Amino acid sequence: MTSLFFDTHEDRVALARRQYFEEGKLPTGVVSDAVLQSWGHCLRSKRAATERVEFQPVSVSRSHLALQKNALLCEAWRHELRSLESIIGSTGCDAILTDTTGVLIGVAGGVAQQGGVLKAAHRIGVNLSEDLVGTTAPGLVIRTGKQALVRGPEHFFERVGHMHCAAAPIRDIHSRLIAVLDISSEGSPFRFDVTSVLGYFASAIENRLVVAQADQHLIVRLQIAEALLDTPLCGLVGVGLDGKVAWCNSAAANLLGISTAATKTPALTVEEVFDRTLPQLLSMKDSGNILRFPNGLCVFVRCELRAKDGGQALVQIQASPAIPLNSGAEPVQGVRTEPAPVQQPGEPGGSLAGALSATTLRDADVDLIARMLAECKGNVSAAARKLKVSRGLIYRHMKNQQQLAER
Repeated sequence: MTSLFFDTHEDRVALARRQYFEEGKLPTGVVSDAVLQSWGHCLRSKRAATERVEFQPVSVSRSHLALQKNALLCEAWRHELRSLESIIGSTGCDAILTDTTGVLIGVAGGVAQQGGVLKAAHRIGVNLSEDLVGTTAPGLVIRTGKQALVRGPEHFFERVGHMHCAAAPIRDIHSRLIAVLDISSEGSPFRFDVTSVLGYFASAIENRLVVAQADQHLIVRLQIAEALLDTPLCGLVGVGLDGKVAWCNSAAANLLGISTAATKTPALTVEEVFDRTLPQLLSMKDSGNILRFPNGLCVFVRCELRAKDGGQALVQIQASPAIPLNSGAEPVQGVRTEPAPVQQPGEPGGSLAGALSATTLRDADVDLIARMLAECKGNVSAAARKLKVSRGLIYRHMKNQQQLAER
């Protein structure tokens, strides 16, 4: 009588495979539901576990399109590439980045150059979708949206049964799955906590991506320790010009006790999420700010305002000092960059647009550009260097002003 009580996981899975593929017995408790569903999908696609696996690249045009479509993602990947390679460089593993169709758009590490399956599979443009290469960690992530681990014989095809791979999802500013980060080992199981390493770097890439995608948002960084505000463990929240929470990453959602989907419809306001007005958040630009959430949790917070071109906003917002947690002071009603007109009854307030009131971010930027151009005697390049922005930004502002004047 055969038994599932073997010394290694690989031996137990090997027996479960034989019983599943030859006798139709479900390997309950031996492999995950995600792996089992993947095996079933491969069988329904008329694939045989004994087939030879071909790692074929997509067309050149499709490969280029995947890279172009994910330009911001690839830039975030490149920022983490050197660090990732230094961490896994001596582990005998390689890391890859794929889009949501399974097309490989990034490779880290040098193990693939030594030959074997990794050399064939880890090439830019290779299609690693489940339909082509069977059960893999990237394929499971694309199917489930959750972190996955596929060890040895858990792969559908027998010829890649010596492979071990783990993968984690990367989401964009709208919480949509946009890519998969994978770490693979050929021939030997992982000798370290691969899921922790994956989680760290997937978060690092994801955070860089969402910040790059932020368009004229107030970005709120938050964590329970101030030292974590500049790490991939940082929670990020984006607040739009209307004072509504436009997006947040999973770390922020967990700390706030909300769902990332809660930022969509109906959108939550800053008062609902942070129990603070927008001017109070705007004042928290420096380190050392502690904020108590409505759920009672106290965290460190630092805010920054992003402009449309992805950099810091030109305008330096003069917000009132943050109100201490135990203060009974009245909330600040407005944030302005110049003396403000008296607010008339019925005028909006409390949103970012209301906080800036008559002097909007765009108006302040135009005024700052105009003064800098005058100081530089109309020299656009010199003005751009002093403001630390692109010349294109200044030209666009000048064109907009000209169009307004002609109306």
